[in-house]
Amino acid sequence: MAMAHGRGLRLLILVCCSACACAVSAYSQTSGQEPLPGPDSHETGQGPHGHLFGDWGAERSRLQERGVNFDLQYVSDSLANVAGEQKDRFASWNRFRGTVDIDFGELTGVHGLYFHATALWQGGGNLGAYLGTLTSPSGMSSANTFRLDSWWIEKRWLDERITARVGQFAGQDFYGAQHYAASFIFEPMGYALGNLFTTLESFDPPSTPAMEIRVVPVHNIFVKSMVAAAVNSPFSQNPTGLVPQFNGTPVSVSEIGFTPGKNAATMRAFDDVEARKGYSGFYQFGASYNPAKFSLPGGATQRSGNYLLYWMASQALWRVDPKEGKGLDATFAYDWSPPDVNRNNKMLNAGLRFNEPLPFDIHNTMSIGYVRNSLSPQFLPAGLGAWRTEHGIEINALLDVLPMVLLQPVVQYYANVGGGTEHALVLGFRTKVEF
Repeated sequence: MAMAHGRGLRLLILVCCSACACAVSAYSQTSGQEPLPGPDSHETGQGPHGHLFGDWGAERSRLQERGVNFDLQYVSDSLANVAGEQKDRFASWNRFRGTVDIDFGELTGVHGLYFHATALWQGGGNLGAYLGTLTSPSGMSSANTFRLDSWWIEKRWLDERITARVGQFAGQDFYGAQHYAASFIFEPMGYALGNLFTTLESFDPPSTPAMEIRVVPVHNIFVKSMVAAAVNSPFSQNPTGLVPQFNGTPVSVSEIGFTPGKNAATMRAFDDVEARKGYSGFYQFGASYNPAKFSLPGGATQRSGNYLLYWMASQALWRVDPKEGKGLDATFAYDWSPPDVNRNNKMLNAGLRFNEPLPFDIHNTMSIGYVRNSLSPQFLPAGLGAWRTEHGIEINALLDVLPMVLLQPVVQYYANVGGGTEHALVLGFRTKVEF
């Protein structure tokens, strides 16, 4: 494990430094970069004191002035079930991620041209797999891997009212993604809706080849759509992420979003402290469709096509100062897919977030979230009683204990685990370090 850990770090540094080297003569414009997904998102701006190794002898600042933004971070979820039918177990999921964002505007003379690449090493214990929960306790845990996650080239026109992107990226990083994801730890609220993979919509980190177009027809509304390669086993079909695999079927995902009081061109999938100022809101409706063949209950027959619909809303409810971020936010999401094709066909979640509730000089939040997972009775094995609805509740506090270190203790409770009768109590914390 330690040797793999070291090799992962070296690859991340090599990938990102190579991308930086090819753009070292680029000059800065506006950053305009897309935030990292869910657990990896930056709550606060990364200033000169926001990194463990500082400004690297002013080299980081020089690169940013030339349009190159480089980031290396470590995120870990350390969780343990301390009550329930299952024996107590501790699990730690760890991720190192290196990212580079480049603005090529001044270098090429073509303004609005950007490049993004991110690579990672992740591994550890998956507590959700051990407990059998439908709601994963960690928004990061999936499979042990060491790979180039995503890359893309992006062009923006007309003050970002039209954007096109092509490369290798995940649908769930942008469609069905939780706007307040950094404020939660369990998966359906800490990253993206947990059953989006029913249509094989790609997720992070095993991203697949994709293209996207986004249009802002009026000030407060955007429409976007992407097509990505859909595969059943995304980790195995391209283990390193270095050689795009154009196989599987094309899954299409579309979304329309409304943001009262803001410019829709500035909205990103995941929010940060600056985006919370004022009475901001974000409302989304989306759908995904995969034309491939899917097995019906029992597996004896198949049908062509599968789809999922989702509705999401995030809204500031109260502010101490109408122009600042201190106050209360609420979020809600619901999705549905056909019960004759999808076992986990319905999900609902809701949450509240208190921004800066503690009288500290450091950034802090307190959040409570609820997730309800429903299973289709058509997939119930013969002879078993009806599925129960699984309920998950999380309470956490986020503390920027240092400009480069975040600590997020959490308590989670699960009832009717996996649709059965068991329950589980989980305690733990998330740690994030910016290098």
